[in-house]
Amino acid sequence: MSSDLIATVTETQAGFHVEGCEKITYDFTFLDGVFDPQNRHLAILYKRWGRCLAITDINVCAIYGEAMQRYFAHHGIDVKIFRTTIDEQAKTMNTMLAIFEAMTDFGVIRKEPVCESRQAQDRLGAYHAPMHTFLNFTFLRTLPTAHIRNGFAELIKISTCADLGTFQLLDKYCEALIATGFGRADGSPQEVITAADKINRQSIFVMLQLETPNLHELGLDRRHGHAISVDMAYSATLAYMLQELTQEEHARILGLLSRAGLTIDHELFTESLLEEGTSAILKTRDGKLRAAIPSPLGKCKFLNDVTKEQMFAALHMHTDFARRLPRQGAGIEASLDDGVVERLEGVTTKMTGEHDTGKIHSKGIQVNVSAFEEGFEGRVMTLLSGSVTN
Repeated sequence: MSSDLIATVTETQAGFHVEGCEKITYDFTFLDGVFDPQNRHLAILYKRWGRCLAITDINVCAIYGEAMQRYFAHHGIDVKIFRTTIDEQAKTMNTMLAIFEAMTDFGVIRKEPVCESRQAQDRLGAYHAPMHTFLNFTFLRTLPTAHIRNGFAELIKISTCADLGTFQLLDKYCEALIATGFGRADGSPQEVITAADKINRQSIFVMLQLETPNLHELGLDRRHGHAISVDMAYSATLAYMLQELTQEEHARILGLLSRAGLTIDHELFTESLLEEGTSAILKTRDGKLRAAIPSPLGKCKFLNDVTKEQMFAALHMHTDFARRLPRQGAGIEASLDDGVVERLEGVTTKMTGEHDTGKIHSKGIQVNVSAFEEGFEGRVMTLLSGSVTN
C-alpha cells in the first residue's frame, strides 16, 4: 500500500493543532501463473531491491517453493523463503513474532516490499493492504476440496448481502465449481471457467466497494473476513423469522450452503452460547448489536434492536430447519480427520525435518491440529448475530 500524508500544524492559544489527510493507493492484478518466468509483473516490484523475502505457508511452499525460487533466480533476484502456518489456530502472537524475527534477520528496511502468499489478520490491530496483490487462481488447482468449500462460503457471504447476480451463478454452478477448483482443474468445461471468472472478479469488486470507505477497518457496520456457514445460515433464518427474507429466499440460501457441503448447524450452537456471544459482541461494538442479515436476498440490513427472546426463537427454528436438510445440516469434511493430519505432517516433515503427531512445527511455532469441535465454540462466540470476523 502506498500512502502519502499531507499535514499542517498551527499554533493555538492553548497549544498546537495538527491536521492532515492521507492518500492511499494499491492495486489488484488478475494473473494466473504468477511464478511463470515469462510473467514479469511480480519481478518488477523487486528489481529495484535485487532481493525478496517471501513469507509463505508450509503447504504452499511444499508445492510451489521450487517454482518460486526458479522464478526469482530467472529474474536475477535473491529470494529467502520463510515458512510458517496460517490456519486459524496459528493466528497467535507467537506466529506474528516469528514473522517479525524473520524480517529482522533479513534486514527489511521501511520502504522495502515483502512477498506474502496470503494476508493473515485477526481481531488485534488494523488492516493495511499490500501495495500490489496478484490474484493467481491457478493456485486452486492444488487446493484441497475442503478449502475450496471454505472459499465458497466466503462468496455466499458476500453475495447474499451485496450481489444477487453472483449468488445466482453460485446457485447454478455450485457442484461444478467445487469439483473443478473454480474451473482450474484439467478438463474443466469452458462454461464453468467463464462462470468462475465472472464470480471471482465481481465478488472481489463488490468486496472492495464495501471495504474502500473503511480502509483501516475501523468502522464496524459491515461483514468481513473468514465467515463460517453456521453464522450465515442462522442469520438467514433470523431474517426469515423477522420477515426480512421470503420463504423462497431463505430456502435458497440454506439449500446452497447444504449443496456446497457446508455446515448449517452444530450441537454446540446453543442458547447459552448465543447469549454469551451476543454479550461479547456488544462490548466490542459500542453497545450496538449490528447484526448483518440479508434483506432481501442480495442486499444487507443491520439490526440493533433484536431481543434475546427473538434470537432464541430463531435458533430453535434454525435447528428445526437444519434437521430436514441432507446430513441434518452437518458439513462435509468439517473436521480435521486422520487423513488430513497425516498429509499435514508429511508436508511438515519434508519442510522442517520434524514430526510430532497432531502438531505442526515451523521455526518455534507450534499449532494443534485438533478436531473442528475444539475451535467451533470460540469462533461462534465472535460470529453470532450476523457478525463475521477472521
